[in-house]
Amino acid sequence: MLLLISPDGVEEALDCAKAAQHLGIVDVKKPDEGSRGANFPWVIREIREAVPADKPVSATVGDVPCKPGTVAQAALGAVVSGATYIKVGLYGCTTPGQGTDVMRAVVRAVKEHNPDALVVASGYADAHRIGCVNPLAVPDIAARSGADAAMLDTAVRDGTRLFDHVPPDVCAEFVRLAHASGRPAALAGSVRQDDLGELTRIGTDIVGVRGAVCEGGDHNAGRIQPHLVAAFRAEMDRHDRERAAGLPAAR
Repeated sequence: MLLLISPDGVEEALDCAKAAQHLGIVDVKKPDEGSRGANFPWVIREIREAVPADKPVSATVGDVPCKPGTVAQAALGAVVSGATYIKVGLYGCTTPGQGTDVMRAVVRAVKEHNPDALVVASGYADAHRIGCVNPLAVPDIAARSGADAAMLDTAVRDGTRLFDHVPPDVCAEFVRLAHASGRPAALAGSVRQDDLGELTRIGTDIVGVRGAVCEGGDHNAGRIQPHLVAAFRAEMDRHDRERAAGLPAAR
């Protein structure tokens, strides 16, 4: 599994850089604008310059409306600013068709500028609370639009977590559907170390965290700590080794 860490600005990105050997992707977002909140283009550029060149940078373009043109422009801004992964939260899309229309526009905008950039369609485990597209439709939206990966996260930050809304077996189906179309699956949503057994068992490719590597476990008030990033990665590696050895996932 790849570890995706979400600093909220350049200073935290520098803390991530201190633990660069333990993480796979540095994710740029603005949490006070939503779970997929978009940060400023200049912040994306500064974070790209702050982390090692061999570490890809992802950027969210927001919890987006069902407005393909608007979202395509935002996605182009993110890739021009230096992001390798472009993440789109399908917040305002209520049907798979709407999600596909938005993602097709994003894919075209991004790939015309940089064919090597990767586009991620992101759904919400708590979709029932905000009225957006069913999370299990997201892998098919990714496949139909030409996006490169499918992601599942939570929309409402109220202390509830990924598995509170979508149990592990449903997450496993999300992963299976993504893999069936040849795409990696990313899971996030207040993920903690004790979730790693299940996430490993179901074959998750990318795990996204913030609170779990912040002081006090607080993704808002806490700051990312390099030693917590290292500890989280070590726990991921332990589960990877146990899975390779055929041992049952720790609960």
